[in-house]
Amino acid sequence: MEARLVKALPTDPGWWFEPKWDGFRCLAFRSGDEVDMRAKSGKPLARYFPDMVDTLRAMPLKRFILDGELTIAVDGELSFAALQMRLHPAESRVRKLAAQTPATFVLFDCLIDDHGDSLANSSLVERRGQLEAIHRHGLSSSHLRLSPGTTDSEEAADWLAKIGGALDGVVAKRLDGPYAAGERAMLKIKRQRTADCVVGGFRYETGSRQVGSLLLGLYDEAGKLDHVGYTSAISDAERPALTTTLEALAGGPGFSGNAPGGPSRWSNGRSAEWTPLQTRLVVEVRYDQVTGDRFRHGTTLLRWRPDKAPRQCTLAQLRSETAALLGEALGPSRHVRKRGKIESGQGSNRHADG
Repeated sequence: MEARLVKALPTDPGWWFEPKWDGFRCLAFRSGDEVDMRAKSGKPLARYFPDMVDTLRAMPLKRFILDGELTIAVDGELSFAALQMRLHPAESRVRKLAAQTPATFVLFDCLIDDHGDSLANSSLVERRGQLEAIHRHGLSSSHLRLSPGTTDSEEAADWLAKIGGALDGVVAKRLDGPYAAGERAMLKIKRQRTADCVVGGFRYETGSRQVGSLLLGLYDEAGKLDHVGYTSAISDAERPALTTTLEALAGGPGFSGNAPGGPSRWSNGRSAEWTPLQTRLVVEVRYDQVTGDRFRHGTTLLRWRPDKAPRQCTLAQLRSETAALLGEALGPSRHVRKRGKIESGQGSNRHADG
């Protein structure tokens, strides 16, 4: 089941809210001693997460299908980069990383019951009850967690307002909704955050002598300017004048810390060549997610900030604003939230989860 992006949280009754974790979406299957793990694309993940395969195989249940998010916490923050490092062709390297930075599976749905019968047409309330029952069998593992959740839209709005690097937004699901595989039956709401960045360099458009993208930097604790991303949200009308301005500042130090590298497999042929600038220009950009103190995607240019001193543009802007939700889901196992709890089909009250 997938989600479609909307601008705001729904406020009418009947919704279930949970954090949108910054990890790998994963379906985990078990039948007897066989454990399989699949990404949203259908690609196998089990060979890259042997630690999680062992965790799932150690559970005293012989059959389940679980939906959740594979995460890795490093220094109290979820690290998407650590997840990407697991996708290594050498088994020895994967097992070394699994021992150094074990993964945690944050659970938010269940597709079959303890008899092996499908729950796809059951409501989220019913699936939630089964998920809790399965999770109780895995409580001895510190790497199997239930995601916090709530039926309170105000609480979900508070999560969204305080989102830091651990989260990618908030997801909303209908309490009475089935598990609609392949459909965008959930809603996802992302907080578009902003940051003031130094323009440390630029790239020309491919096959042109006009600016194509601005290279963005932020100062670290040592006073070094690190490259953190780019913006190419420049209108055609702006390009000629902006190119003239940038070329007049060419020849500066550019990035004194981490500098831009060559094009990646996601760069769509963008040139690796860039021009360093004198660090005088500051822009405000809008971004959606951060990985390893860098913008994961291209940013949107909002405005120029001539009123802002470049040295005021620091990496502190990108650091997580709250660790509360991360601590709830990945800290010591416990019932997480009594507010906004789901009523199970048997009339019992359970703590919130997605």
